Amino acid sequence: MRIAILDDYQNLALQAADWSGVTAHGEITVFNDTIIHPDALRDRLMPFDVLCVMRERTPISGELIRALPNLKLIVTTGKRNDAIDVATANQLGITVCGTESPSTATPELTFALMLGLARNIVDENASMRGGGWQIGLGQDLAGSTLGIVGLGRLGAKIAKIAQAFEMRVTAWSANLTRERCEELGVEYMDSKETLLRDADFVTIHQRLSDRTRGLIGSAEFAQMKKTAFLINTSRGPIVDDVALIDAVNKGEIAGAGIDVYDREPLPPSHPLRKCERLLLTPHLGYVTRHTWEVFYGQTVEAVLAWINGKPIRVSSD
Repeated sequence: MRIAILDDYQNLALQAADWSGVTAHGEITVFNDTIIHPDALRDRLMPFDVLCVMRERTPISGELIRALPNLKLIVTTGKRNDAIDVATANQLGITVCGTESPSTATPELTFALMLGLARNIVDENASMRGGGWQIGLGQDLAGSTLGIVGLGRLGAKIAKIAQAFEMRVTAWSANLTRERCEELGVEYMDSKETLLRDADFVTIHQRLSDRTRGLIGSAEFAQMKKTAFLINTSRGPIVDDVALIDAVNKGEIAGAGIDVYDREPLPPSHPLRKCERLLLTPHLGYVTRHTWEVFYGQTVEAVLAWINGKPIRVSSD
């Protein structure tokens, strides 16, 4: 049996869990890069019986699944992975399993980005290292308004942390109810426009779908305060990159903290990298020691359970 671990950028998968039980049954190959071209990806994965996938880093399409004659098991980190065609896998008798997903890392990074922007941490650090001293005037979180787009599991955690910072918290999404907001002590906004006009910080916590793709674009940036900051730790395509760069360059918003991108890894020449007043991180939202131990530890559990004929955390269409 041949097992592939995909997209292990930092080469940490084998350190994060005990794979000895798996290696007793087969050979593990770890890939540290991401292949985009469909033919090259198919050729790479052709020999493998088991694919261990890290979130949505490599899409596992129905076409790809049908092109892999040896494939019998896909294990994804996280309970659900929209980049896997589970229906096609199920039709072909290929088992798809998941893992649990800790929900603390991304909210923590959201506030790291928020604080980094509010207090101009990167530039102040550069000034210190260059022999300088104070160069800017920061903004308090306490007393500021945080607008949360999407008040699900992660959005609710963001609200709780913001309240601890003594922020005023508002929320909006297409299906959000007043009852949900009241439950969390958050102010309900009846429209996206109202939330954007009112907030000092806007943070996005929604799934990527046809409805949310391009949710924040030129019109939305024009509605925000010139002193406001945008944070996106959800999915890149929810925000229009071109519109974001234009809004920052024109001073329509004060800046943005971005952790997710339409294409990942972000190409070296991508214009986002050259845009000032953007605080960029390389999709670190879930990249923590604890999360890796859960992700890869439970990936091992899933592979061994499948080998023993008792698959766990099985996904179905």
